[in-house]
Parts: sequence; structure tokens; C-alpha cells
Amino acid sequence: MLAGGCTAHFLHDGLTDSLYVLLPLWAEAFGLSHTQVGLLKTAFSGATGASQLPLGVLSERIGERALLAVGLCLAGILFAVAAWAGSYGMLILCLFLSGLACGVQHPLSSSIIARAFTQGGARAALGIYNFSGDLGKVAVPVSVAALAAWGGWQAGVLGYGLLLALAGGLLFLWLRRLRHALKPMKQHAEAATGKGWGFTDGRGFAYLSGVHLLDDVSRTGFLTFMPFVIISKGATTASVGFALALLFAGGAAGKLGCGLLAERLGLMRTVVLTEFATGVLVLLTLALPLNWTLAVLPLLGVVMNGTSSVLYGTVGDFVTPQRQARAFGLFYTVGSTASAAAPFLFGMLSDWRNPGFALVFAALAAFATLPLCLLLRRHLKD
Repeated sequence: MLAGGCTAHFLHDGLTDSLYVLLPLWAEAFGLSHTQVGLLKTAFSGATGASQLPLGVLSERIGERALLAVGLCLAGILFAVAAWAGSYGMLILCLFLSGLACGVQHPLSSSIIARAFTQGGARAALGIYNFSGDLGKVAVPVSVAALAAWGGWQAGVLGYGLLLALAGGLLFLWLRRLRHALKPMKQHAEAATGKGWGFTDGRGFAYLSGVHLLDDVSRTGFLTFMPFVIISKGATTASVGFALALLFAGGAAGKLGCGLLAERLGLMRTVVLTEFATGVLVLLTLALPLNWTLAVLPLLGVVMNGTSSVLYGTVGDFVTPQRQARAFGLFYTVGSTASAAAPFLFGMLSDWRNPGFALVFAALAAFATLPLCLLLRRHLKD
């Protein structure tokens, strides 16, 4: 089950973060303003966020595994169709529909893994799961950038869309072979005592979600307009893919390293350290020349992405095991809502001044998590 969830996460995050390579290319191809560029990411992330919670609840009735694989397959097909988009409206429609299908991944994969490790090790398993997503973030944007440099943005979109559709079909066949490994989700739901969301500490979950929201605002805002900033410093399309690979490689290391750091320093000290460092390093990327900016990106990736695995592994502390699918769905919806709103809002800031001005607010969002961390600390079990 862990392998299936990791595969889905690799594919999904690869798709999501390949958009950061494609956004500048779409801006040039369709003559878009930065607000319109942000709206493309908003359409994708907003659709994903809107579908996560309903799909998490639906999975309790029809099963998680088939829904997960079919959703990924549809996401790939719809993304591939975008290669034939002849207008901005068609492009944004394809991204919206693909985003809807992508809503299956986070809540269902997380729930499958969390329930598979109910006897212990869930946080470590979720750390591995998050690490697999970062591997997708490293590998796929570079590959899409290489395809786009060779055959235009259409080649990158079509190539990865078809690959994702094929992989989703293979994942469906693989997970069917494991159908006896877990009790059906419906049986778990029937075994639950009481109704509702199953929160054991609603206020703690709210504070945790607040930190998650601001963390996603900071990360998504930075990722959306960082390519424009380094292009203004002289970077090429291939260099943008390389820069994202450096950032996500650092993020992959951060997902593992911050989990280990949390064991030594404690959860909240780790989150405070990584969020503060994120804000400082985002500001440094604006002030430094291109080569030094590229040198800073791996360290920024460590602290920027490392926070999330610590937060994901804490969701289970605030909810009963029988309601984890919908709790993860709600948690990821909060993050996806932030990821959807941030590109549009940051795009308006960028059009008002410039992309660098927008990234200043990404740093401020990271700093804004610090007061919430103090409130969350009182509700943690450790």
C-alpha cells in the first residue's frame, strides 16, 4: 500500500509542479499578464482543492484504490488534451478539469497509508510518502522542460499527460491485486462510533490547518513567480527547469531531514526554524545575482518543503482513525485553497509592481506562521 501511495504521489506532484516550468512559456505563447498566469495555476489548484473533500467522502462508499487510479488516469488524459489548446480559455478549461481529477491523490493516498500503519510507524510512512512526491517534483519538471525546449510546450504537455494516463491504468491493475490487504473503507466507516468528523481536538486541528494554509501561500506564491524573477536575471527555459530541480531536490532532502530534526528538536521548534529560514532565504533570492540565487535554492527547498511532512504526520493526532480520509481531505483542501488563491493574488501584485515585489509577500506569509505555531504548541501530544 505504501508503494502504491508513493507512486501516485510521485505522478501527481510531478504534474502539479511541471506547471511552474510551463507558466512562462504559456505567458509568451498567449501574451498573458501575470494575473492571467496566476489564474491558470489558480484554476488547477482550485479545482483540486474543491474536489478533494467530496472525493474523500465518496471513497468511503465506493473504495479508495479504484477511485485513486481512475482519477490519476483522467488527470493525465485531460492534461494531454491541453496540448491542442488554441486559446487561453481552452487552456484554462483543460487545467481546471485535470485539477478536478487530481483531487483524488492526497486524501486517498494519505488515508490508505495511515490506515495501513495503525499499529505504529504512520508518521514515518507518511514521511516516505511525502519524499516520493518530492522525487516527482525533481524528475518531472526537468523532463518537461527538456521536452519543451526540444519540441515546444505542446510536446512537454502531451508527453507527460500520456505518461500519467498510462501509469494510472497500470496503478489500477496493481492495486486490484492488493484488494485484500486492507478492509474496505465502507467497513471502516460502519465500524466508527458516532457521526461527524471524528475530531479529538478541533482547535488543535484548526491551528495546524492555519499553519498549513500560510505555508502553502508562501510556497505556491514563490514557485509561481520565481521563474519570472530568474528569467529577468538572464535564465533560459532550460535554466528554469534546472532551478526548479535544485529547489525540489532540496525539498526532497528536507522532507526526510526535517522529520529527523523534529525528533531531536521537537515538532514546533522545527517548524519555527524552517518557516523563519524560508522567509529569510526568499528575500535573499531577490537580492542575489543569478548564479548565487541558484546556489541558494537547494537550501531554500530544504526549509520550504521540509515543514509539510511534519505537518502531515500530525493530522492523525487530532482525529479518530475511522475519519482520517475526510480529515485528510479537509486538511488538504485548506492547503489547496491557499495554493489556488495565492497565484492569482500574487499575480495582481506582480502586475502592479513586478514579480520580485510579489515574492516579498511570500516571505511575509512564512513569517506569519510563527504566532500560530505558539498557539498550536499547546495542543500537541509530544
